[in-house]
Amino acid sequence: QVQLVESGGGLVQAGGSLRLSCAASGSIFSINAMGWYRQGPGNQRELVATITSGGNTNYADSVKGRFTISRDNTKNTVYLQMNSLKPEDTVVYYCYCNVRLGILARTYDYWGQGTQVTVSS
Repeated sequence: QVQLVESGGGLVQAGGSLRLSCAASGSIFSINAMGWYRQGPGNQRELVATITSGGNTNYADSVKGRFTISRDNTKNTVYLQMNSLKPEDTVVYYCYCNVRLGILARTYDYWGQGTQVTVSS
C-alpha cells in the first residue's frame, strides 16, 4: 500500500503565498507523474499542475505564472508553491501520484486526503 500525506494548507489573504507538500510512503518501486488537483463544492476535480519523473511540468491556465510545482525524488515528495493567491483559489487541494509497486508491476494512481486552502479578500 501507498500513503500520501499532505500538509501546508490554511488561510491566507489575497496576494499571499502558501506552499503545499505531499509525501508518499509505502511499497514504492518508483513514482512516475506527481501532481496537484483541486475541487470545489459541487464541481469536478480539476488539474492544477503535474510533474513527470524527469521534471517536465504542466499547469492549468488559471495558475500559470502564479503556482510552481516541484518534486524531490529522494524524498518521494511533491510541492506546490502558490503565490499571488486569489479568493477563487479557495478550494480543497489533492495530491496525486502514479506509482509502480514493483519492477514488473503495473502502475496505480493514489490520492491524498485533501488540504483546504482559503484565500480571504
